[in-house]
Amino acid sequence: MLDDFMVRAALAGVGVAIAAAPLGCFVVWRRMAYLGEATAHASVLGIALALAFSLPILPAIIVSALTMGLTVTLLRGKGFAMDTLLGVIAHTALAAGLVSVALLSDVRLDLDAFLFGDILAVAKTDLLTIWVGGALILAVMVQRWSALLVSTLNPDLAYASGIDPKREELWLTLAMALAVAVAIKVVGILLIAALLVIPAAAARSLVRTPEAMAVCAAILGSLAALGGLAGAYMADTPAGPSIVCAAALVFLVTGVSGPYLYRN
Repeated sequence: MLDDFMVRAALAGVGVAIAAAPLGCFVVWRRMAYLGEATAHASVLGIALALAFSLPILPAIIVSALTMGLTVTLLRGKGFAMDTLLGVIAHTALAAGLVSVALLSDVRLDLDAFLFGDILAVAKTDLLTIWVGGALILAVMVQRWSALLVSTLNPDLAYASGIDPKREELWLTLAMALAVAVAIKVVGILLIAALLVIPAAAARSLVRTPEAMAVCAAILGSLAALGGLAGAYMADTPAGPSIVCAAALVFLVTGVSGPYLYRN
């Protein structure tokens, strides 16, 4: 079954959607949509450094994305609004990464595959990486769910309960870095933030509890992945952007139908 490239692509898309769902919920709740983008953009610099020093790309992506998250955490509260800080760091990291890649004249790199994803080229080893990485992300989310939720909704209550919000933010950053590393092959660096935010935002209008929102986001993200793949196959369009367009369509449908469902 895994010899069929469309089956591998579908499994990869669903795996990333499931792993991204709980993270996307926290990004939406914390109003930090730029966090996923900043973390993803930092991975370009990680790729350049990995190629320059002949290091494995996946660990380099995780380290660079984690470094970005830690930098944002350390700079928070230093006089800059969070959205401004994330915007500056995100675009700076992307520009620095692209410049670094351009300086590697003796290295051939399909940059488009990293920027926009190449889900149709997912191999069995990539599929294993995605699902193992996704399982680790879900394990972290399940283990830290209550503490993360309290820290997100009410930091003062978290302190009173013996929970350190900054420590929980570090766990979230670690999970985000891992998600970026496993999602790059599917939707690419430029579209990862969309896959994190859009399904979670779409689920928000359909459910009443945080846990239900995470589950609903995973379902909607999986539907977007499968629908985007089907659309790309029929219309001969790029698969990664097609998945994001399908997620946007899901968001539109839920945005219109959500209030009606609540009234009934």
